Amino acid sequence: MPKKALIIGAGIAGIATAIRLAVKGYDVEVFEANNYPGGKLSEFEKDGFRFDAGPSLFTMPQYVDELFKLAGKNPSDYFQYQKLDVLCKYFYTDGTKLTAYKDTDKFEQEVSKNIGEEASAIKKYTENSSKIYNITNHVFLEKSLHRIKTFLSWSTLKSIFRIRQIDAMRTMHQANQSFFKDERMVQFYDRYATYNGSNPYSAPATLNVIPHIEQHFGAYFPKDGMYSITTNLVKLAESLGAKFNYNSRVDEIVLERQIAKGIRVKDRLIEADIVISNMDVWFTYHQLLRTHPALFPKKILSQERSSSALIFYWGINKQFPQLDLHNIFFSADYKAEFNHIWQQKDIYHDPTVYLNISSKYKIDDAPEGCENWFVMINVPSNSGQDWNKLIANARKNIIAKLNKSLGEDVSELIISESILDPRGIENRTSSYQGSIYGTSSNNQFAAFLRHANKSSKINNLYFCGGSVHPGGGIPLCLLSAKIVSDWV
Repeated sequence: MPKKALIIGAGIAGIATAIRLAVKGYDVEVFEANNYPGGKLSEFEKDGFRFDAGPSLFTMPQYVDELFKLAGKNPSDYFQYQKLDVLCKYFYTDGTKLTAYKDTDKFEQEVSKNIGEEASAIKKYTENSSKIYNITNHVFLEKSLHRIKTFLSWSTLKSIFRIRQIDAMRTMHQANQSFFKDERMVQFYDRYATYNGSNPYSAPATLNVIPHIEQHFGAYFPKDGMYSITTNLVKLAESLGAKFNYNSRVDEIVLERQIAKGIRVKDRLIEADIVISNMDVWFTYHQLLRTHPALFPKKILSQERSSSALIFYWGINKQFPQLDLHNIFFSADYKAEFNHIWQQKDIYHDPTVYLNISSKYKIDDAPEGCENWFVMINVPSNSGQDWNKLIANARKNIIAKLNKSLGEDVSELIISESILDPRGIENRTSSYQGSIYGTSSNNQFAAFLRHANKSSKINNLYFCGGSVHPGGGIPLCLLSAKIVSDWV
């Protein structure tokens, strides 16, 4: 009989883990509390508009392709995507507009023309970002930092010898200031801290590896939208024999002498050889292992949470040719904005606004002549704030900001609206306090402090997803599945 593996949660990491274990010959079952797969990577439709509800940036598609190849299939036969020539359009409060082209030479010319920074500064920064990636990728991202064998390989030892070069002792902001004269470019690169829910004024400059991932590997758009990543991988998992159980909230991980023996769902005990939690580690312990507090990793569970998001899904009764798939409208005072998020735990009156419009590439996401706007700002995780008041004020400020930049009263164009705040994120995805990326990366040891992919106290219990190593976001969640599979 094949060994039995139970996966708690059908987020992107849980789905990828199901695929990898099914390929290894495991009998795999996935249990999901919602009536749909994907976790944050989901979708919904309203008033003729389709919205990708969560992640909207697709990078490093090779990690998705790899799953099809493991199953002996040609990825392009099942999942198509296109590379973006324009990564993002940026709008500054002083009227400056900047288009981030994938083509490096074109981007350098754009920066030189619109901001006045020398191309040599961009080249130097790009080389530094690439260097950090080459030192850290195969150690910090693709392997567990909690296994002795990781540190016994020659490639790891070479990275350790170059550890000073990853710039962990400066903050991202300090490092970015050393590369650029113009504060607009500093702000441009500081923004990458938000890719894992962190603060550029606190997070280590090692995170300046993120621009390399976007610029070097590129950004992409799936032919059928972001949610097609979920649906296609679920189909792949099912074709390999994995079974998905929806509307099946797990009540408990069953232990016997600190060995995971299975799970309890609706008073039914389901036994297994291994259990993998794709649930946020905070809820895994406080809900599913609540009767075993002595086994809690208390220091990890008390770490600072990542930021959350406030999202307005707007159906817009007009098209804006000056906008692209990804658009950023910067705050005039970035430091004040992050201070409000991290110190004051509220929303700054002039937030940086991210605007995603998938109908630019998938025209049937909006009715003819309309656009589907995914409008997001970074906000603190939920710690009891008056969110109804914060949301009302943020909506006014966002609309005023967009009106000024676009020269149009956006409020009169909104014909459909839905809202997602940290409370909703926690309820829908079991993300503690609505934090999108689990714990923050606001100190130089953050990579080593994330929860391991295998429990050190409970045998046969593993973890995948954004709240554990190596972190949040689609690529890192997929890598967490790879690490779990290798460890198993």
